[in-house]
Amino acid sequence: MPRRHHLHAALARAGFRRLLGVRLASQFGDGVLQASLAGAVLFNPERSASAADVAAGFAVLLLPYSLIGPFAGVLLDRWSRQRTMVLANIVRAVAVLGLGAEIAGGVGGVGFYASALVLISLGRFLLAALSAALPRVVDPAELVTANAVSTTCGTLIAAAGGGAAIGVRALIGSGNAAYAAVAAASALPYLLAALVALPFATSALGPSEDERRDRDTVRGIAVGLLAGAKHVRDRRPVRDGLTMIGVHRLCYGVTTVCTLLLYRNYFHADGFFRAGLAGLSQVVAAIAVGGGLAALVTPAAFRRLGAIGWPVVLLVAAAVVQIVLGLPFRLSLLPPAALVLAFVAQAIKITVDTLVQQYVDDEFRGRVFSIYDAVFNVTLVIAAVLTATVLPADGHSPATVVVVAVCYLAVAALYAWVGGRDRVTAAARTTASVR
Repeated sequence: MPRRHHLHAALARAGFRRLLGVRLASQFGDGVLQASLAGAVLFNPERSASAADVAAGFAVLLLPYSLIGPFAGVLLDRWSRQRTMVLANIVRAVAVLGLGAEIAGGVGGVGFYASALVLISLGRFLLAALSAALPRVVDPAELVTANAVSTTCGTLIAAAGGGAAIGVRALIGSGNAAYAAVAAASALPYLLAALVALPFATSALGPSEDERRDRDTVRGIAVGLLAGAKHVRDRRPVRDGLTMIGVHRLCYGVTTVCTLLLYRNYFHADGFFRAGLAGLSQVVAAIAVGGGLAALVTPAAFRRLGAIGWPVVLLVAAAVVQIVLGLPFRLSLLPPAALVLAFVAQAIKITVDTLVQQYVDDEFRGRVFSIYDAVFNVTLVIAAVLTATVLPADGHSPATVVVVAVCYLAVAALYAWVGGRDRVTAAARTTASVR
């Protein structure tokens, strides 16, 4: 079936269009919030930040949710996902006003990070709910296309939100008050997301009434989490996909933190290409383009090359880009490198999202997506800690670029080998059953 037909079939569904609207409004707010946080912490002249501060920020913001996220996934398999989307966005709209007040007052340390943690955690919980609900609004044949459209449009709109935040900040000035105003503005798209989700019936996005009837205790949540992990273990495509994307996220996270440090402490403006927050906005624009291209290419590539071949090609491409565009450490090469690496990251995510939705039973899907989300967070924290421990403060480390490229090649080779082994095993089982 042509890719265009799959896209039309997905967009023809009112439920999918509304779910996409929730994602777009919510992730636009995320982009605004993240840009304000990054600016307030890294590029605010009223604050200072070292590599260790960046690592600590990632750890405080992401690690706590990584520990509770899988437990939250069990709740996604028990609570109405529609109500989760409405209430989570309303709570975020209120909480972001408090965070803006803290930024305006120059609050830092544990109190500031705790407030940001609430917002980040609710955002990740909401994204897991959106992914778990997607199979409820499209047919299985349209899943890969629906994932491509949803996740990539979400990435693009988040980049647009970040760009809008940077543009507004440039107009109103820098400092705590400016970043506080930008952060508070993200309350508007969060409220819009809640309104878009409101018309869904409470049961439309799952889980079923029978599943919601059984509210788990803490012990039940732990048992459910263990059941979800066993479910993943018994489904090799999902297990291997999560392992592969975890290693990829570690490498991509190292590159991300290095890029932050390079633009903050190493690069200087060179004509069109800028340093500092303005330069990072150029990188964000390149990332948005790369993500958009991934959405166009991945559905057809996935169907042609498969869930093994397509990620292998992507990982090899990432390794080549690390050496060719990353190793020279030239300001003009970073945006195109970011474009290709964002293409790779988005295409791999679309692939793994589809694997989870295809191979994981609906009753486990919420907790598996939360485990998946935790893998994203933990690997990014590890990457931040590694960069803070090993790299110089300006992020300039040729050896790190080479090591990341080698890791990409290694995981590509391992994923190809594991996928080939599984295909041989499946073929042998099929032959034995025929006999």
